[in-house]
Amino acid sequence: MNFFGIGGGEVILVLIVALIIWGPKRLPEIARTLGKTVNMLKKSTYDLTSQITRELDTENTKDKEKDVPSPPEANRNVKPKKS
Repeated sequence: MNFFGIGGGEVILVLIVALIIWGPKRLPEIARTLGKTVNMLKKSTYDLTSQITRELDTENTKDKEKDVPSPPEANRNVKPKKS
């Protein structure tokens, strides 16, 4: 088990120390708050990523529209030739 670059024994040691420091009643509340915070960070990251992606797609679409040559305009000063 490799959790954030630490092994299983180290994770258990951290959990035991946390249990000793905060106690069994407070530990679930801390874990719940930590879970909500991580979930909120994931959602914020996803929202930011999707917003940036949408803006880049919009910008790329505008750039492609600029690259498409417009139809040549007829020169209004030139009279058509008579056949």
